Amino acid sequence: MPRSKKGKRGSSKPGVKNGVKGESAASDDELTSDILSHCSSASESTSVLEEGTGGEQVDEQTAQVETEDKLKQCIDNLMDKSSKTRLAGLESLRQAFSSRVLYDFLTERRLTISDCLERSLKKGSADEQAAAATVFTLLCIQLGGGDEAEEGFKMLRPILTAILIDNSASIAARQSCARALGMCCYVSTAEEGEDLVKSLALLESVFMSSYPNREGTLPTPKPGSPGLHSAALQAWSLLVTLCPASRLTVLLNLHLPKLQACLQSSDVNYRIAVGETIALLVELGRDIDEEFEVEDCESLCECLKSLATDSNKHRAKNDRRKQRSIFREVLHYIESEDFTDEKIRFGVESVYIDSWMRRRIYDAFKEILESGVRHHLQFNPLVRDIFGLGPPLILDATTKGNKISRFEKHLFNSAAFKARTKQRNKVRDKRADIM
Repeated sequence: MPRSKKGKRGSSKPGVKNGVKGESAASDDELTSDILSHCSSASESTSVLEEGTGGEQVDEQTAQVETEDKLKQCIDNLMDKSSKTRLAGLESLRQAFSSRVLYDFLTERRLTISDCLERSLKKGSADEQAAAATVFTLLCIQLGGGDEAEEGFKMLRPILTAILIDNSASIAARQSCARALGMCCYVSTAEEGEDLVKSLALLESVFMSSYPNREGTLPTPKPGSPGLHSAALQAWSLLVTLCPASRLTVLLNLHLPKLQACLQSSDVNYRIAVGETIALLVELGRDIDEEFEVEDCESLCECLKSLATDSNKHRAKNDRRKQRSIFREVLHYIESEDFTDEKIRFGVESVYIDSWMRRRIYDAFKEILESGVRHHLQFNPLVRDIFGLGPPLILDATTKGNKISRFEKHLFNSAAFKARTKQRNKVRDKRADIM
């Protein structure tokens, strides 16, 4: 992790932001009811977890059985002949996987689900391909980044790759595959780093098409390409946080100058993705070398200052506000090395986003888990380990402690998981260069 600086964990710094912007505070029961009530068929409207009448509490074991029955039906729907039914099944699984931790249930059915997702990616429509890639990403998060997730990633990576580089495929499907490659590689990458190297190169090949040509002119973006380039760049920057020092040095020299030119992109969301990536790369550069300096830093700061104060009327008001907010933060960090902390509260705990690295990792999980990110921060041992939160807290005697302990045992016994965790959470050692 980046070296210590102001605003680290436990800080009472005034700039700390509280809470998660735009996230639902719905309870688990409400989420599960909304998610799975329709998953067996379009006409079915029975809730998964029904509230007891007369103030009586629903039997937890019965509710668990009902939930699993609904999930089994959703999995069966993935094999249906009807594209509409398969898509509805994928959507229901997406919502279920994002809102609950289902490790035991999925471990027994991971091969069946993987086969169904492979079929949807190969033969499904554009919407089905996009949904299948997202569900596969959630499956890897659910499986905890161990051997099962790694095996699934090796199985589906060639298909995700084929869709991503296929110019005739839909933009939505390619974006979803880019995010899947980044996150699945991040949580399941093997100790030798081969998957990491291949995934980085593949994602680079996508967003580098937005780089300026030899004359320094940015190419005219094709319809939908800025969204694809943003997804690939964000997935790439997530994987960069795993790279050793020697590899980082190469990446910094190659990409920082080109990314600075991309700040002039006509698409606001791509400009923002580029700005955040620049801040992350500079932070990583300073982490491995305290004397690190950005080439032509004065020109970069002038450009960032212009974007931070942009008032062009031809741009949407919300776009201008979002852009100014992000680039003020980026400019402030480049000039003073100061990061404005953000405090994310969930249950009785909190996690501090105190660096660009942690923000990139958190944003990546939030993008895929959506409002369920707080539930996973509270109960998913993989996510908790990534953010240094320790084992899940057991606050209620009715909580199924045996399931949590089984999950933890699986994670701690996974050599790949331990190697990846050590690589992410400890100071980079130049002697541990895997590339």
